[in-house]
Amino acid sequence: MKRKAFDDLIKWKNSKERKPLLLYGARQVGKTWLVEEFGKQQYSDFIKIDFEKNAAICKLFDSTLDPKDIIHWIETYTHKKITPETLLFFDEVQACPRAITSLKYFCEDASEYHVIAAGSLLGVALHQGISFPVGKVNSLNIYPMTFFEFLDAMNETMLKEELSNITSPVLASFKEKLVELLRTYFYVGGMPEVVKQYAETRNFQDARSVQKRILNDYKEDFSNHIPNDILAKVYMLWDSIPVQLAKENKKFVYKEINNKQARAKDYEAAIAWLKDSGLIYPINRLSKPAMPISAYKEENIFKIYMSDIGLLCAKTNLDAKVILEGDRLFTEFKGALTEQFVLQELIIMDNTDIAYWANATGDAEVDFVFQINTKIVPIEAKAGINLRAKSLMFYRDTFNPDIMIRSSLADYKQTDNLYDIPLYMLENINSFIA
Repeated sequence: MKRKAFDDLIKWKNSKERKPLLLYGARQVGKTWLVEEFGKQQYSDFIKIDFEKNAAICKLFDSTLDPKDIIHWIETYTHKKITPETLLFFDEVQACPRAITSLKYFCEDASEYHVIAAGSLLGVALHQGISFPVGKVNSLNIYPMTFFEFLDAMNETMLKEELSNITSPVLASFKEKLVELLRTYFYVGGMPEVVKQYAETRNFQDARSVQKRILNDYKEDFSNHIPNDILAKVYMLWDSIPVQLAKENKKFVYKEINNKQARAKDYEAAIAWLKDSGLIYPINRLSKPAMPISAYKEENIFKIYMSDIGLLCAKTNLDAKVILEGDRLFTEFKGALTEQFVLQELIIMDNTDIAYWANATGDAEVDFVFQINTKIVPIEAKAGINLRAKSLMFYRDTFNPDIMIRSSLADYKQTDNLYDIPLYMLENINSFIA
């Protein structure tokens, strides 16, 4: 597996401003594998402490947070000498809150050591009163594999590299293949274990079996970690996501959660838990597209997408036969899969300040609006090659944006400030709008 985050880890290692690193990301997005590979390739030694499996180590942090004592204890426990050439990895660190706090002292008093901490529910834990080492850590988000990373896994690296050149004459010849690979990615998604399984067997049912197991693991996490007073609400909200996305406007409606009496305040904690665990992306509506976007988000109006397009397909039991039915897959759930894909690509590229826009009457809506540097960019996600964009043109006439993007299966084209970017090239979006 090739992961772009590996390069981020190398930059962290070599940075003069290096601090202990916190990795965020949902369970099974590949955090542990990534750090293990990084440790093996970039360090003379690698020590991993899994706090869910080593409760005894966690208890050691109760008596002190002094890095020298911690290093001594870990050396004794592992029978290994720890030096500045060792990568020390605290895995499932949310199970040991004081280990998170200790990162502050590694930064202040033992900065020569290279320390990475990660946890599947780290985001949840940090909202439950754990003392967070503000300003004393670096952070990095790990997401499901992108379409380009998927191409690497499919041994299509040369084709991926061609996608970085929008004028490449090769692309026209390989468009049919690219669309086929994109359909496959829609179904398989970006969870590393699923991608690995499909890359080895090229069997959709094998991939679906792994997806189903991951979804079951998530539900086991729910039962093991969520307080009883919100557990039932999390289950119902989680199961309602496909229904919500199948609607025409996809706006999240509480009464769709198998409970006609559902109210916003009853589900705020459930939404927060799923968001903090990295399993969902709530995308708020903008009152107007202005900077900073965060100041104009309407907190009570939003859509909810999942973290991975393949898991969304598995959750809805979408049959693998749709892969063979032309471009039907792109239009399933009224285009929800295409929107999910575009959102994932935007988020994975660290365009995390994302919203959507709709006018007051509801007859014009732009799928996503995101902020990059000093630009606010609207983007329409179009299924197939249908380029009608009434809402995007309404947005243009109302707000006169510097740049607009329409992403579909149509070929690349620029018309004034409107960029038509093929879905399979979307990962290069920053190069279009730099």
